[in-house]
Amino acid sequence: METSTFVYDGDCAFCTRCAEFVGRHIPGSFTVLPWQFADLTELGLGAAECSESVWWVGVDGTRAAGPDAIARLLGASSAHWRAAGAVLRLPPVRALAWPVYRWVARNRHRMPGGTAACAVPSAPRD
Repeated sequence: METSTFVYDGDCAFCTRCAEFVGRHIPGSFTVLPWQFADLTELGLGAAECSESVWWVGVDGTRAAGPDAIARLLGASSAHWRAAGAVLRLPPVRALAWPVYRWVARNRHRMPGGTAACAVPSAPRD
């Protein structure tokens, strides 16, 4: 892998809008790619985990999900975005970021630009 990769759900309009924002406003030496067009085997990811959260796969093979992936993306960017990534990695901020991220992921179909196709499938109940 030549560059780090940020993977998102390309079937989700909300996720796609966020990825487009990254492409327009957050410069860096990384690739932003919908998981549906990624070589998941090469990235060491599975479709199920990619449909549940965004992922960062570093050039060195390190992986991070959710807000940790976002922090890595920001950290690989220009100076002011890098500072935002550093803040997101602070333990108290990170502790708050995960529940917020999970709530957004569960409700992304309700977010601006979201559609019914954005809904994360519910886990089967026994």
